[in-house]
Amino acid sequence: MSTRSRRSASPPPRAGADGPVAYQGAPGAFSELAARGFAGEAAALLPCGTFAEVFDALAAGRASRAALPVENTLAGTVRDVALGLATREVEIEAELRLRISHVLVAPPGVTLGQLRRVRSHPVALQQCERFFREHPAITPEVDFDTAGAVARVVREGRGDEGALAAERTAAMFGGVVLARALEDDPANFTRFLLLARRGEAVAPGAGARKTTLLVRAAHEPGSLWRCLGVFARRGLDLTRIESHLVRGRPFEYEFLMDLVAPGDAAALDDGIEELRSHCTAVRRLGTYPAAGRRPPGRTPRP
Repeated sequence: MSTRSRRSASPPPRAGADGPVAYQGAPGAFSELAARGFAGEAAALLPCGTFAEVFDALAAGRASRAALPVENTLAGTVRDVALGLATREVEIEAELRLRISHVLVAPPGVTLGQLRRVRSHPVALQQCERFFREHPAITPEVDFDTAGAVARVVREGRGDEGALAAERTAAMFGGVVLARALEDDPANFTRFLLLARRGEAVAPGAGARKTTLLVRAAHEPGSLWRCLGVFARRGLDLTRIESHLVRGRPFEYEFLMDLVAPGDAAALDDGIEELRSHCTAVRRLGTYPAAGRRPPGRTPRP
């Protein structure tokens, strides 16, 4: 994915220094901006073609960390990344939020009225549905990422094809900007996660922290209600819950849950232990600084 991005006012979280940070897309993609937000402008990065390739690079040790988008305020959950969280041996180390703004890029000399196709990552296309409703002669076309779509349309030089991406990609690949701010709503943010291999994430510091759990509730009346009560009784703020089908087990579901704990880590640990008594499986995917808080071990950038 990609964007004209405005980062959170907080400094970027710490990333591992023993290898590159993998991300999905070409240089210039929004995920590259997120990877540099995590690891710093001079960090070594590893671009990958698909989300699965990012997970594979992390598992094989070709990357020390992975920066992946997990949800967008307009398009919702990035399903392939959520599936990877549920099925891969990974741990969340940090998160950040990027403000996403899409521009329409075309080869030099091409006008908006000439366009018949606009290419981009499917999540980016979802964020700009209003543009396609207002221009019914233009068909959205899926590409593997935003920056790659710009590189392709400029390289091929078709007179009827453009791409949605971050504004900086136009200068990177020699295209021209035909329109700006094409996202359906200006409050368009993508939440990115920094992932490590399980057991290798940097431990979070003290203070309010976010925890992500993968929970499979027992198949009995009131089981999910009892799970939620575990959090309420301990003052744990459940900020996100969503269900996912369990692969290989038709019409069985598990839940990804985000919660924010108070400074007392004992309440969180105790709650997770009680949660296990109401569930067939509970997996802790990571405890990490919530976006907007100063992460441990980093000095704020000027």
